[in-house]
Amino acid sequence: MSKMRAIEAAVLVMRREGIDTAFGIPGAAINPLYSALQKVGGIDHVLARHVEGASHMAEGYTRTRAGNIGVCIGTSGPAGTDMVTGLYSASADSIPILCITGQAPRARLHKEDFQAVDITSIVKPVTKWATTVLEPGQVPYAFQKAFYEMRSGRPGPVLIDLPFDVQMAEIEFDIDAYQPLPLLKPSATRIQAEKALALLDQAERPLLVAGGGIINADASELLVEFAELTGIPVIPTLMGWGSLPDDHPLMVGMVGLQTSHRYGNATLLKSDLVLGIGNRWANRHTGSVEVYTEGRRFIHVDIEPTQIGRVFTPDLGIVSDAASALTVFIEVAREWQAAGKLKNRSAWLKDCQQRKATLQRKTHFDNVPVKPQRVYEEMNQAFGKDTCYVSTIGLSQIAGAQFLHVYKPRHWINCGQAGPLGWTIPAALGVVKADPQRKVVALSGDYDFQFMIEELAVGAQFKLPYIHVVVNNSYLGLIRQAQRGFDMDYCVQLSFDNLNAPQLNGYGVDHVAVAEGLGCKALRVFEPGQIQPALRQAQELVEAFKVPVVVEIILERVTNISMGTEINAINEFEDLALVGNDAPTAISLLD
Repeated sequence: MSKMRAIEAAVLVMRREGIDTAFGIPGAAINPLYSALQKVGGIDHVLARHVEGASHMAEGYTRTRAGNIGVCIGTSGPAGTDMVTGLYSASADSIPILCITGQAPRARLHKEDFQAVDITSIVKPVTKWATTVLEPGQVPYAFQKAFYEMRSGRPGPVLIDLPFDVQMAEIEFDIDAYQPLPLLKPSATRIQAEKALALLDQAERPLLVAGGGIINADASELLVEFAELTGIPVIPTLMGWGSLPDDHPLMVGMVGLQTSHRYGNATLLKSDLVLGIGNRWANRHTGSVEVYTEGRRFIHVDIEPTQIGRVFTPDLGIVSDAASALTVFIEVAREWQAAGKLKNRSAWLKDCQQRKATLQRKTHFDNVPVKPQRVYEEMNQAFGKDTCYVSTIGLSQIAGAQFLHVYKPRHWINCGQAGPLGWTIPAALGVVKADPQRKVVALSGDYDFQFMIEELAVGAQFKLPYIHVVVNNSYLGLIRQAQRGFDMDYCVQLSFDNLNAPQLNGYGVDHVAVAEGLGCKALRVFEPGQIQPALRQAQELVEAFKVPVVVEIILERVTNISMGTEINAINEFEDLALVGNDAPTAISLLD
């Protein structure tokens, strides 16, 4: 046995569990952990500018590769409360991150000590597990439980709160005797698979809905294999986008009120059975349950039992990890194929592909100021199939999902349910830290970009290069569009005459100057013809300087992006594509 400080045992456990990177900000109550990180070694540290930013970096890091766990560290008091948004974001999208906070000494917890707050009570609604460790001997085993909780069942974030004196106390601990706990992941049975295949066989127009659980389970290859084996078309959710390539013949579009394709919605409405795997029937995917479910049956596979029947009751519910379910589905489907029992789906697929080839939105506008649709057309031309997009919320993200293309799993990294503004910059930095060779392109509106703009300095300091496309209409665009229903345009304008940047013509903040002041490179574009050269130049600057490169595109002030209140009632505010040149980078050309 070895005698050591409890916090040194915690670092040894993290290393044994595979942690090699942490994001955070030191402080008095968490300095013992930083001392242990320095002494033990083996865990690289990225210094954030805001603890919320560090939590989003940790989430981006987790999302980049299967098996990753992002770690976020902060001191006591406000550092923990700053993490709440990051924990909520991770919890809502089933993303495991480990947040560690310092705390006042145990004897002062009840004395309203400086920066002493009951952080575990605050974060319990947005974590899978949260604890304040009160006994030094429990520290390594609290971390052991944390990794078990993050990885078992539905993934999610945890928080460990460590009083100062608990960190400093000496304990006996032998890391050689330490073993990670075996994980619990429910698996579909053969009988369940046979019942699912039987329901699929009864259907004439079935669809597979691939949710974020496919990505979390690293099951994209299994999804593609099952789809190809059965010939059933696939509709990814926003969180499952990339689970099969956009140009795959079986990919028939996304469905929803906002981040959807015209052909995706039309195909869902034509279907008679939907098999959802690793999805949660989010309301921005479904719209009203009545419209979404009318005339079709449902099978729902999810790792979390309480998700089955939460939004509506399926005809068949199966509690299973997505990879385990697809494995047994494929086994049964192969046997049925050998026995000649699988239906030929070619006529249904041809029908779906016909919609995909004809129901397109227009992107090729030559307007000045620039229409946002043109931006995504130019991005499709500039960036290849290995591009990884990072975005969070707003008209920029909605339009991006309508017009961009994703070809690989974990190459659309998007905060789904929570959608906090400011998420994009730190999340993109976390992605680059996890995979320095990945070509990362972030997408923000001007307000998302401003929320945590200070984190650009982290990218400059730690050489975390990526391209950040900022579409600037100097508006809270999504809120302005929502305000149309109230016949108002109120408190959502970000425009003002910047005395120091008259060239902006009233567009307010000089994002180029701010980005450059934070150590990054930045370009500004006013006309459509300037977009492609700027994106090419940005790629050159990323390679040359190894820092974030911002490309700001000045948009027309008001654009209404396609969306609606039901999947059968989407408002198309702009002209639709009639010929191929109207949408030259569409995944399926009109002519």
